[in-house]
Amino acid sequence: MSQNIYDNEEFFAGYAKLPRSLHGLDGAPEWPALRALLPDLRDLNLLDLGCGYGWFSRWARQQGARHVVAIDVSEKMLSRARADTRDAAIVYRTADLESIELPAGRFDLVYSSLVFHYIGDLDRLLGQVQHALVPGGRLVFSAEHPIYTAPADGRWSVDAAGRKNWPIDNYLNEGPRSRDWLTRGVVKHHRMLGTVINLLLRLGFSLLQINEWGPTDAQIAAAPELADERHRPIFVLIAAQR
Repeated sequence: MSQNIYDNEEFFAGYAKLPRSLHGLDGAPEWPALRALLPDLRDLNLLDLGCGYGWFSRWARQQGARHVVAIDVSEKMLSRARADTRDAAIVYRTADLESIELPAGRFDLVYSSLVFHYIGDLDRLLGQVQHALVPGGRLVFSAEHPIYTAPADGRWSVDAAGRKNWPIDNYLNEGPRSRDWLTRGVVKHHRMLGTVINLLLRLGFSLLQINEWGPTDAQIAAAPELADERHRPIFVLIAAQR
């Protein structure tokens, strides 16, 4: 079973204060780049893996998606999502992505935002995703970049010029790593970027785009604190087709 850190009281309280929790998709700086990987959503059946508060599911319906199945392991997240949703075409379900069984050929698009780095058996989950997509269906997801999941000590260091650095350690050693973020002992699974790409290829996906995300000049001008994210990619965004 995956670590259900979002039902931890301390973690959930801290997460609720993040910009992406307060402002939805507009509070996620990578959202414009992730949105650009999406197909036209009109009349599509969607699966939202790790739906959280349901921001994407509701947005997808506004773009014309026919039906959305939104899944999360966290009852706290789903409770908030259900409270904020008045749409019978969005169905929220509780499930552990480590053991989920998905129906064959059911979805035109599978979407996931910042979830896959929590999954230990990503091979199995992506196999289920491939199984659940219609021929030609698309997988679009974001995850923490492997550079970001392989920190030397889990903390920033600051150089003489005041720039933040993120030392990398044991990048080639894949597996679970525990860090303190919003609460103690948050487990994320470090995988090399090549591992993720080769897994997708082995499962029969065609890669459409890989974006090692960093903020644009316009984003930094609007929010100067984002300049720190230009030192290394914090997210990887991938679009693939069955």
